[in-house]
Amino acid sequence: MSDPSRPTLVELARQALSSVQHGYDLLAPKFDHTSYRTPEAVLDAAAEALAPQGPFGDGLDLCCGTGAGIRVLRRVCGGRTVGVDFSAGMLAEARFRWATEPDPGAHWVRGEAHALPFRPATFDLVVSFGAFGHFLPAERPHLFGQVREVLREGGTFAFPLAAPPRPGTAAYFSLLGFDAAMRVRNAVWRPPFVMYYRTWPLAAVRRDLDEAGFDVALRALPALGRREDGSPRCRLLLATKRPATAGPAPQKGTP
Repeated sequence: MSDPSRPTLVELARQALSSVQHGYDLLAPKFDHTSYRTPEAVLDAAAEALAPQGPFGDGLDLCCGTGAGIRVLRRVCGGRTVGVDFSAGMLAEARFRWATEPDPGAHWVRGEAHALPFRPATFDLVVSFGAFGHFLPAERPHLFGQVREVLREGGTFAFPLAAPPRPGTAAYFSLLGFDAAMRVRNAVWRPPFVMYYRTWPLAAVRRDLDEAGFDVALRALPALGRREDGSPRCRLLLATKRPATAGPAPQKGTP
């Protein structure tokens, strides 16, 4: 028998043929029962890597969805924890789920990542999990500029980056095929649904963060395993807001 807590193929198809925002409104009640939700192992590994960088004050979960990333903020932030998302449906689920927590405490704000509804220098830490496939490469500079604007001096922008699959592997062709199918879908159907897996390579992301005014460091997440060559399967990217008077950081090799 099918699991009623999980979306059906019809429901997934309806989401895929919608806009990004409406698609998540439709999927919201069952989102946490899909593979799209960030796994607890990733959240735990990120929190463990962030803890030595703190303590942090106020924290923001960017594109928070149903609020999984708030658990990370609550572990490393001593001040307010805020989730922002453009989907009313996802925020409704977040409010419902966190209302049952012993210490609910999070604030939920509806807003666009490209026009964050916060005053400058509001947060000490901004995190994001699993949302960047919805942003095209050309959108990164503006997005990073928005994050920098809401961070306090010396604040941190953190998010996990998985190592790309090796060319020729099944995972490589799977992601390649998904992105190709999505491009065909968006070429023939409106509204577009932007979701790509291969548009945020580390070198380009580091360059755009540097140009937006961040110093970038990487921390391996060993709890998530290593590849055959010993390199980590996933790293936490830590981008620290540079003072406005500081110039770009000197270019360094990728760890």
